[in-house]
Amino acid sequence: MNSIWRRIGAALALIASWAPSVLCAQEQAEVVVIDRDDVRIERSCTVDPSGMPIADANGDGVLHIVGDNITVAFSRTALNGADASTAQDQLRGVGIRITGKNVVLRGAQVQGFKTAVWASGADGLVVEGCTFSNNYAQRLRSTLGAEDPADWLWPHKNDGGEWRENYGAAVYVERSKGVTLRLNSARRGQNGICLSRVDDSFVFDNDMSFLSGWGLALHRSSRNVVDHNSFDFCNRGYSHGVYSRGQDSAGILAFEQCSDNLFAFNSATHGGDGFFGFAGLEALEGAGVEHKGLGCNRNVLHGNDFSYAAAIGIELTFSFDNLFQSNRLVGGNYGVWGGYSHNTRVLDNTFAENTLSALAVEHGDGLRVEGNRFERNARAIELWWDEDADLASKPWVKANGSGSRGAEVGANEFREERLALELRGGASARWLGGEGLATAVDERSRLERVDALAPLATSVDPRLSELRGTRAAVGARAALAGRERILVTEWGPYDWTEPLLWRAADEAGAHVYELLGMQVAVSTSKSDSVRLKVEPGPRSTRYVLSARKAGAVTPYEFRVRLPARELAASGLLVDASWSATFGAWSSDPRTDAAAWRAEVERGVRCELRNLSFPFGGGGPSELVGAPQAVREARLPHERFGLVAATKLELPAGAWRVTTHSDDGVRVRIDGATLLENWTHHGPTRDQAQFEVAATRVVAIEVEYFELDGHAVLEFALEPAPPRAGAK
Repeated sequence: MNSIWRRIGAALALIASWAPSVLCAQEQAEVVVIDRDDVRIERSCTVDPSGMPIADANGDGVLHIVGDNITVAFSRTALNGADASTAQDQLRGVGIRITGKNVVLRGAQVQGFKTAVWASGADGLVVEGCTFSNNYAQRLRSTLGAEDPADWLWPHKNDGGEWRENYGAAVYVERSKGVTLRLNSARRGQNGICLSRVDDSFVFDNDMSFLSGWGLALHRSSRNVVDHNSFDFCNRGYSHGVYSRGQDSAGILAFEQCSDNLFAFNSATHGGDGFFGFAGLEALEGAGVEHKGLGCNRNVLHGNDFSYAAAIGIELTFSFDNLFQSNRLVGGNYGVWGGYSHNTRVLDNTFAENTLSALAVEHGDGLRVEGNRFERNARAIELWWDEDADLASKPWVKANGSGSRGAEVGANEFREERLALELRGGASARWLGGEGLATAVDERSRLERVDALAPLATSVDPRLSELRGTRAAVGARAALAGRERILVTEWGPYDWTEPLLWRAADEAGAHVYELLGMQVAVSTSKSDSVRLKVEPGPRSTRYVLSARKAGAVTPYEFRVRLPARELAASGLLVDASWSATFGAWSSDPRTDAAAWRAEVERGVRCELRNLSFPFGGGGPSELVGAPQAVREARLPHERFGLVAATKLELPAGAWRVTTHSDDGVRVRIDGATLLENWTHHGPTRDQAQFEVAATRVVAIEVEYFELDGHAVLEFALEPAPPRAGAK
């Protein structure tokens, strides 16, 4: 009953907070039409954009709000910075620039810019009821088969405004206090809300979801309250069953000494990380600072849902005295990662079905784990210490230590856990209960079973009883549960509402598309050179396209007409039969290629339809769909190689070969080397072109070696685009 009255009171308070602004809006008569760049606003008014695209020519904002203590309300027309045909990675400039204090911005629709709203020194700013969709996003280069390192973000530097310059934002606020951001939304962009040096502010009831970067990002920002927001599906690095790295995207990001913040009842599911916190480069190794005790400290994460993260539900490292309480952490790689964390309290959380560990802490000190529920995780609790010379040399580690000791674990529930607790490398823990549960403790570590733990000195954060938000964000997207619902296109995560023709799989020389978004096709059309098989399903319809001519390459176009629009796809069916051999090697291919090849060719022979191998940290025998002989060979994860050859009939014209490799790769066409990156390297994309004067059969050979670490090989063949200047 008390909770009902609290919600009624919150609603009345919200209405009351709007009332003065509404009165002000009724009293003001001035309407300002935005029909050009650099319009200045010095007093309260209603803004009416012209509807035509207005470019921010000098990069400092189309609309400049410079007056103090004013309200600027928008009409229903959007402020648009570019033509709708402009690619998102080509969007530039700022829609609204705010430098006044105590400004209220209400009802704005801003699209077509790199940053929709940029506010500086804007103490008391209120941004409410605004929509910031269709702004800047980087074009992603990762594919379903393999990630591209170029897609990784770099959140570590922002003292010079690098986040805004490099990645844009829906709302970017800097050097401000007492800011309120409420009831705003964004879709189809990269970043939602970014706060840099913003303190004592309130972010609530917003929905910044389905973005390719960060839903909310904090930099050097403290004592803020963030509640009842949705930051779901903020992801750029995931392909189900292939890779799940996140590439430093996150529902909530907190970097460089963000302390004393409260994050309560937010939903940040399906992110790269749900919550990604890091003490910061200055805290870790900066010059001229006292490193002892520096970090993202004393933050409270309460009642949030960080499930189905590509990488980690909560990551918070090199920091002190943080509290994770009553959160939901289901279905990620890790539920919590707490490297080099001190005195972290993990209380009353739900951990389930995390594929690597529910709770993993390396070099952590003073961890308390109590009252949590662990169910069907690969490992429930994993604590360890290891040698890390690079980090050990950092000033932060020298000042604060790197032990893995003093953990206290008690009163937790474990269901269907194969391993409840693992200690290794010199970790130590005191454990209350746990009788009959599986543990693994190496010879350097120590587990002490106790009858009682010291009383936990914890109190309820008083801000929890004063939250301003009322949206039921947690659980609002329960129908999209599961990481398999993360579909990342070249512009970011799919939102499951707009119609999408999704190339879901390549099967035995065929391309399989799915029509998503609860759509029903009116009709389909395709190139005459391909066959089409339609397979209706409960959630979507599958369209299987296969070539009519065997042993050849077949370009195609495919269209699906819907009641209100048409979706189109194009591709190239390569009906290849590769004669391939996987094998282990000991001769270094970089110094003795002949001996290396001879070793590989003594390996396992098989027939393949394509060369697309997301090995990751495994080897050929662990690949999904690998031929039985390859699976049974139990090939190593490192120092393996591949030799594969095929013959294809190619039409006359220019052709492009693209490889994505880690490590060495070489491609020969009719016996001549066309492409070569025969080195030890990280995931790298290489391209080369060749000409076919007349339609003929072409012999293609690919050699590949993996030395150590991560591994991937993709081979693609496609018509080459026209050269610049060609007629």
